Amino acid sequence: MLYRELGKTKEKVSILGFGAMRLPTKNSNGNIDEEKANEMLSYGIDNGINLVDTAYTYHSDNFSDEIGNCEPFLGEFLSTGYREKILLSTKSPSWLVEKKEDLDFYLDNQLKRLQTDNIDIYLLHTLTKDHWDKLKSLDVFEFMDRILDDGRIKHIGFSSHTEFDTLIDIVDNYDKWEIALTQMNYIDKNYQTGIDGLNYLHELNIGNMIMEPLRGGRLVQNIPDNINKLWDKAEIKRTPVEWALEYLWDMESVDCVLSGMTTLDQVKTNIKIANKAEIGSISPNDKEIIREVGREYNSRKGNECTECMYCMPCPEGVNIPGCFKEYNIGKMLNNPSASAMQYFSLISPEEHAENCTYCKKCLSHCPQNINIPEELEKVHELFGEEYNHY
Repeated sequence: MLYRELGKTKEKVSILGFGAMRLPTKNSNGNIDEEKANEMLSYGIDNGINLVDTAYTYHSDNFSDEIGNCEPFLGEFLSTGYREKILLSTKSPSWLVEKKEDLDFYLDNQLKRLQTDNIDIYLLHTLTKDHWDKLKSLDVFEFMDRILDDGRIKHIGFSSHTEFDTLIDIVDNYDKWEIALTQMNYIDKNYQTGIDGLNYLHELNIGNMIMEPLRGGRLVQNIPDNINKLWDKAEIKRTPVEWALEYLWDMESVDCVLSGMTTLDQVKTNIKIANKAEIGSISPNDKEIIREVGREYNSRKGNECTECMYCMPCPEGVNIPGCFKEYNIGKMLNNPSASAMQYFSLISPEEHAENCTYCKKCLSHCPQNINIPEELEKVHELFGEEYNHY
C-alpha cells in the first residue's frame, strides 16, 4: 500500500481509506451484516489500509435524522486489536446541533459508541453555509480548541458539501484546521468546491481526503456506449474503477481517497489498484480522454443552468440554482436516486422546486433563457416529494 502525508497532521495515511457508509447489510440499511463487514475490514487493514471513516448517522434507515449503527459496530470490531492499527475518523452531525451543549453531547456519545478515549480525526459533518453559520453562532471555535486541548480529538477538520466561497469562509475563520473531506471525481471538477477547493486546501497544507470517487458507483455502472468508445482510445486500457481512482491518485493535492466498499471483492480490487498508483502514471493522451469523458457526461444534463445566481433571490424562496444542480447531476448519470439524497438533505423543504408559484419574475434575469418555472416542475417530477428514490 502507498502512503502520503495528510497535510499538516504529518500522519502517514494510506492513499485508500475505508469509507464505512456502505457496509454490507441484511434487509435494511441499519442492519449491518457483521460477519461480512468484519471480513472486509480485517482484510483491508491487514493489507495496508490505515484509515477508517464513519459518522454518527452512518447505517441508519434515515440518514438525515437518525442515529446510525456504524459507530457501535466499528467500536466492537476495533476492540479486537485493530484500534491501534488505524487512524479513526468520524463526524459531528452539524445539522442536529441546536445548542452549544449539543457539541459535547454528540462527541461524548460517539466516544462511547466507538469504545475509545480519543478519536484521531474529527470532522464537522456536511458543512453548508447554513450549518456553518449556525455552528459559528454556537461558538464552535471554543469547542474545537477545547477538545484538541483535552485530548479527546487528535486532529480537527470538516466535510464540505458547499460552494467555493463558503469553503474559503470556513477555512479563513479558524487557523487550526488540519483536514478537509470534499467531493471529487472526473465529472465533479466544477461541482461544489471542485478542483479549485482542492488546490486551495493543498496550498494551505490542509490534508485532502476525497469522498465519492466513483460517484456512489455511478461511474462504473451502466456506462453509455459512447463513453466506452472514448475509454477504448486510451494508450493504457483500464477498468472503470481504475480510471476513477487513478485519476485522483495522479494528483499531488490528494492525500487519501475514501471508498465506500460493500463487498470483499471491492476491497481486494481497490487495494490492488492502490498498490500500483503513483503521480504521473497517466499519460497526457489519457488525461485528455478523461477530460473528454467528463465533458460527455456533463453534456447529458437536463438544462443549461450555469449557477450564475442572476435568478436569485426567488420571491418564494426556491433555491433555483441548487435545485437545477442536483437535477442536472441526476439526468447526467441517469440515476435520480443518488441526486435525490443530495436534493433532500442539502436543500431545505421551503427551497424545493414545488414551491414555485409561476410568478415568472426570474425569466427576464436568466442569461441562458431557461424557462425556469417549467424546469422546476421537471425537477419536482424527477425527485418527488419524499425520500422515495433511495
